Amino acid sequence: MTPVKRVAPPAPEILLEGAPTSVSDLEERLSRPTQLVLDTLHHLPGDVVVLGAGGKMGPSLARMLRRALDQLGRRDRVIAVSRFGAAEVADQLRSAGIEVVHCDLLDRDAVRALPAAPLVIFMAGQKFGTTDAPWRTWAMNTVVPAIVGERYAAARMVAFSTGNVYPLVAAPGRGSRETDPLGPVGEYAASCVGRERVLEFAASTHGLHAAIVRLNYAHDLRYGVLTDIAQRVHAGLPVDLRMGYANAIWQGDANAQAIASLSHTSSPPFVVNVTSPETFSVRGVATYFGSVFHREVAFDGSESADALLSDAGRAAELFGPPSVPLAQLVAWVADWTLRGAPTLSRPTHFETRDGSF
Repeated sequence: MTPVKRVAPPAPEILLEGAPTSVSDLEERLSRPTQLVLDTLHHLPGDVVVLGAGGKMGPSLARMLRRALDQLGRRDRVIAVSRFGAAEVADQLRSAGIEVVHCDLLDRDAVRALPAAPLVIFMAGQKFGTTDAPWRTWAMNTVVPAIVGERYAAARMVAFSTGNVYPLVAAPGRGSRETDPLGPVGEYAASCVGRERVLEFAASTHGLHAAIVRLNYAHDLRYGVLTDIAQRVHAGLPVDLRMGYANAIWQGDANAQAIASLSHTSSPPFVVNVTSPETFSVRGVATYFGSVFHREVAFDGSESADALLSDAGRAAELFGPPSVPLAQLVAWVADWTLRGAPTLSRPTHFETRDGSF
């Protein structure tokens, strides 16, 4: 069982070592291969297709793969697939030696024409906008996996899911484990259970070997739960305490553990929670940010008796501890905020308790 810890206020003079100070520093650090990634790919030859590579996490994951293969002296291709609504993302990936394929994953014929590969990482999905257009979310989160599961049935596939498939659990507490019953709250979460069930169907009918990564929550300094809290404290805005406890993991570690999950694909699919080993208190982290920013912290509401939490015990056993501990990530977010460094202005809405996104 993973112990529940409160994140102690970090000492910036110690934990700021190696902190990214610019977007270029951040991008380099996010895509830096860990030894875990190198060891995984050493034993898994072949090209890698990344489906949904144009999202928030996809570009850094694709670059991590390319850098790792280069370090290993491998000429295998990394193929990034997405609609690529932002042309600059595709250009940046090409400049990093990654092949780019424009594709609408809802187009069955287009998916059928995608390059074959023995290794696939499936990142496509939709969360925000579900309340306004639930049909689009259900299509992206259930129809696309059906198409992809059929096309890449012969591959090892790692598919991103979410901790939202679990119910709210007692907080603070150990969080939900992979063997716990699912209890999605709201249509987005229900559609994510649908994605997992469709992949199980692909495993049963097509022989797909998959690993399902239930992520909760990945953190790039430009966005994430901690950045949401830091931005509100710095602006003098109240911090919502309804979801009083949470998990967060450095995006580089989330991507590294997802890549490492290629070694654990199976039929039926293997499932692993990817998140921080610790649970942090929203009140405690906000108070810390207030001390660093010299701001008085205002709170809205009080902590509920439950929260969306995941137990990372299985991931810790398989992958070891994250390379960036949670306390260090907190310090990095504080430093990034004080620098006035860029954010993506994409709130996570982690405080949402009714599943409406």
